[in-house]
Amino acid sequence: MAVPDFQSFFLPLLKFSQDGQEHSLKEAREYLAKAMKLSEEDLKQVLPSGKQTTFANRVAWAKVFLSKAGIFENPRRAIFVITQRGRDVLAENLERLDNKYLDRFPEFAEFHKGSGDAKVVEDESDSTPSTPEETFEKAYIEMRGGLADEVLTQLLDNSPEFFEQLVVKLLVKMGYGGSIKDAGRAMGRSGDEGIDGIIKEDKLGLDVIYIQAKRWQGSVGRPEIQKFVGALHGQRAKKGVFITTGTFTKDAENYVSTIDPKVVLIDGSRLVDLMINYNLGVSIADTYEIKKIDSDFFLEE
Repeated sequence: MAVPDFQSFFLPLLKFSQDGQEHSLKEAREYLAKAMKLSEEDLKQVLPSGKQTTFANRVAWAKVFLSKAGIFENPRRAIFVITQRGRDVLAENLERLDNKYLDRFPEFAEFHKGSGDAKVVEDESDSTPSTPEETFEKAYIEMRGGLADEVLTQLLDNSPEFFEQLVVKLLVKMGYGGSIKDAGRAMGRSGDEGIDGIIKEDKLGLDVIYIQAKRWQGSVGRPEIQKFVGALHGQRAKKGVFITTGTFTKDAENYVSTIDPKVVLIDGSRLVDLMINYNLGVSIADTYEIKKIDSDFFLEE
């Protein structure tokens, strides 16, 4: 089974604590993994950021939410214990414990809704399976995907010459070539069929990379790649990059994996990802810092 939504951990976590003893999150994770019959594959599932497992994240947030509701108290760092309120909730023999139930406790309602404003409306997130990190990361991925679509549309609306110069700017931003001025001179001046330009692999020019840039909407097949490879052989070139706004066929991808010289294929999706990563054609609209506790700061000597 997949990892349950984090509210589904509320009741099992509460039942785990019913012995009244102090427990750690590590103990809770071990218990919940067995109680909820999660597989090794389930436990290895990670958040989109790849920095934490989904299971550990959801268990941790379940503990936070129950603590904010006064069901748990935290006598010391990373330790929790059931309160009398928690015992009272447990005595109700609930089938499910969720945010909607916890909202009956004023301190939780203030934490969950924010500020305690009397005009707060019903929050649709009560039924969400996501923790705050998951919600944030999902929104980020959706916004980035929308931006990528916009960037690709702009590329297709501009001229082939603009696209060639953009490729040069991107490669320079990625650390290739000496300067945009030096790299730009090479673009479109090689005069060889199948090659649009040449750029230094490093600032010293110890090696060069040959470039083909195609502003296409369709798929680039093996024949086009073979023409490019033929041009590379004619130059005794060892490395090439084929960049397109379109896609590559599977046959083309399989072909470049078995040949010498080394050829890297960059399709439209990867191209716009690189542009966003290196801030080419995009700008930072806002910055949000996500901070976590510095446990070492609070350790007494």
